[in-house]
Amino acid sequence: MAEQLKDKIYEYLANHYYLNLATVSLQGNPMAHTMAYVSEDAVIYLATNKNTRKVHNILHNPHVAYTVDEDDPDWFNMQALQVEGRASIISDEEELHEIGEIMAAKFPIAADMPPDPEIVMIKIEPEVVYYLDYSVEFGHREKVDF
Repeated sequence: MAEQLKDKIYEYLANHYYLNLATVSLQGNPMAHTMAYVSEDAVIYLATNKNTRKVHNILHNPHVAYTVDEDDPDWFNMQALQVEGRASIISDEEELHEIGEIMAAKFPIAADMPPDPEIVMIKIEPEVVYYLDYSVEFGHREKVDF
């Protein structure tokens, strides 16, 4: 059962483009950041400027959460993911190259962008994922640990 749920999660992530990332500031304040992303199974990758608040927050507290959802006004068709995980900044050049290829495949405009030393790649590894599917029944949510 858990493997089937994981497959649904991988497919959901692969077929969506944006997430809402939650980080915590040094003062303990929650912050939300809308981001484009790519995924490999349940691992998420985000590119951003190294001087952003989200990077600063992650460097001080790698625990993050994010949601991926849809704008369907019918509550009974809602599907979404609620994810809790751990973020890190990728420094390995080979991994950066691989993720760059995945990003260019999902977002072709990324292939035309010149390299920018101010950009870093964030990697988020999930610890727990909740898969919401209100088409099963209103409020239906399944949990899987990673």
